[in-house]
Amino acid sequence: MVKLNFHKNIIRLSLFLGIVGWVGLVSVSLLTQFAQSHNVPSGFRSEFAHIFLTLFLLSVAVYYRFVTGRAERVNFIDLLWRVFATGLFATTISLTILLFNQLLGEGTLVSKIPLQSFFFYVRFALFSAFIISTFMVWKQLILYQKSKRLILLWQLFEYSLLASIVFIFFPTQGNWSIFLFVLLPLLLLGLILSVNLKWIAYLDFRQKWKSISIMLAIIVFIIYYIQEINGQRENLEDLIDLEIFIFNPFIIATTGFVLIYSTFSLLVIIFNLPTSSVFEQKLEEIINFQRLGQSSQSEYNSAQIYNILLESAAKAVIADAGWIEVYHNGEERLLVKNISKEKVEILKKRLQANTDQPEIINPLPRPRLQRQDFEQRQRKHRILKLPEYRSVLWIPLVVKNAIVGNLVLMKGVSDGFNKEMISIITTFASQTSISVENFELMNETLANERYQEELKIANRVHRSLLPDKPITNEAFDISAFSESADQVGGDYYDQYQIDDHKFIIIIGDVSGKGTSAAFNMSQMKGVFHSLAQLDLPPNKFLAYANNALGRCMEKTSFITASFFVLDTQKRTLCFARAGHTPTLYYNYETKQACYLETRGLGLGIIRNEKFDQYIEVSERHYQSGDIVVLYTDGITEATNQDNEEFGYDRLKDVILKNTNESSQVLQKKLIEELHAFCNHQPLNDDYTALIMKFT
Repeated sequence: MVKLNFHKNIIRLSLFLGIVGWVGLVSVSLLTQFAQSHNVPSGFRSEFAHIFLTLFLLSVAVYYRFVTGRAERVNFIDLLWRVFATGLFATTISLTILLFNQLLGEGTLVSKIPLQSFFFYVRFALFSAFIISTFMVWKQLILYQKSKRLILLWQLFEYSLLASIVFIFFPTQGNWSIFLFVLLPLLLLGLILSVNLKWIAYLDFRQKWKSISIMLAIIVFIIYYIQEINGQRENLEDLIDLEIFIFNPFIIATTGFVLIYSTFSLLVIIFNLPTSSVFEQKLEEIINFQRLGQSSQSEYNSAQIYNILLESAAKAVIADAGWIEVYHNGEERLLVKNISKEKVEILKKRLQANTDQPEIINPLPRPRLQRQDFEQRQRKHRILKLPEYRSVLWIPLVVKNAIVGNLVLMKGVSDGFNKEMISIITTFASQTSISVENFELMNETLANERYQEELKIANRVHRSLLPDKPITNEAFDISAFSESADQVGGDYYDQYQIDDHKFIIIIGDVSGKGTSAAFNMSQMKGVFHSLAQLDLPPNKFLAYANNALGRCMEKTSFITASFFVLDTQKRTLCFARAGHTPTLYYNYETKQACYLETRGLGLGIIRNEKFDQYIEVSERHYQSGDIVVLYTDGITEATNQDNEEFGYDRLKDVILKNTNESSQVLQKKLIEELHAFCNHQPLNDDYTALIMKFT
């Protein structure tokens, strides 16, 4: 954050100083011309214009150095479009000024007021901004895959170029031999640097065509400005000291370098254009080969696989050093390359303790990680404060959706890993994960039989959480059944007798399946039996249950439930629904069946005191012959071979056809109809029903 604020302050300061320099340069020029036209001393020495020009050029250079993004983090085409947009804007303003001059013609305004001088400085400012911004973008492209030698060469060129600005202060100005002595080495360095065009190899066919168009436009913009400035020399020599622009190595060398690099880039892109489609085809073949490799089983053990990964990865990105640490299956392993294990421990502590802005890159190699793993791996950047290593590539190793270690590669230069290198190493890490998984599958197969036995035990425990038998009472009879899609499930029903006339009945469905759902179901059972003793109304019971479950369930889990309080003395049924399927109620008097759809929200969805606002309590009187059917969505959402759901209407029809039967017979009929509809195939979800008939 401190570094970010510092950059913003530098950008603002350089922009302000650039404006000051340009305004000062224009003011000195116009005042000098005014004094000359009236034969009075101006009071300004020539050094004033030199100082303001130097301030302007340096400020523009600093401004664009800080606002230009890194090529590793910006798309190449975006960088080129940025240059094109700047050049188009500058050229458009210049052409507008030219058109304005033509409209004015040879009028009084042009002849008596040095308007041409002002326009010249406007166009010079636009040209300088365009050239310097392009220079900084070319810098990012040249340093895309950098080495220490390339960095030193660029620094020599850039700092020499900036130092050449002061040439205009020396009395040797106008001496062509000294001028060329300064200019030619700069152009030679720029020519040497212009052969660094590695970024072009990473453009696809369409991007190369776009780049050709943009490069042509940039070259046209530069040539246009050069011609315009030369074309105005005769008209402006009496008004402006053009020597500070003509004999200025910084301006000429920067323009020459930008033009040379643009031309080289254009030619190389054109020459590489015919091979682009072939290159992309070969790249696709490599990707397909990698996919085939992932499907094959590895013949190496995990230690050998990790050692091959470290060697291959370090060679692929030309890393100076690296290591792999693995903590898997109770084992810890550390493999190193060109670094001691003691040094690794020092670096690991610095990585964990340092909180500055990093140059550590930690990508996400696999999108199928669970949410908590995804959050764990989104680390902030930190700078490794050791002079020998300025870039660190840190990729977690994932086996079976779990992080089992880290691959760490290091380089001695800043920004040493670009996106292509990251992609390659990520592919290596993914292939390694597949190979390790294949190796471990052999061991897991041997343990599969024991796992199946343990599942049977879990199933028995799961069954023990449900009531052994329904409550018996002369006012009603109850029948219930529950089946899990897996060995264990998340459907739950229970009952509790408060006194001789009052009973509590609940049915619930835990989100998800398998052991996690069964675990949350066991928590629901504990909450139910703890709160049932308090004889709470339905809304209070659900509110307390939501508060208790919200403290122990995962944030992604929730439970739907229907809660009933049956009073046989008052012959009432008070109930509330927490996002569960609507209860089916058959009225014996009207011979009609309907679904009781009270408003309610699942337990655990909202985990605060506002939950009870979403619960609606209803009460109705029952009479003999009425039937209540509680069920989970595994019944209504069961599908047949045509992917058609069993649905609410079929459930209602089963009850209406058998209203004179007992709850036990109704249960049997419902199960038969459900399995017949699904063609006696296993259901893909847990299904539970509790049928109560009043006598």
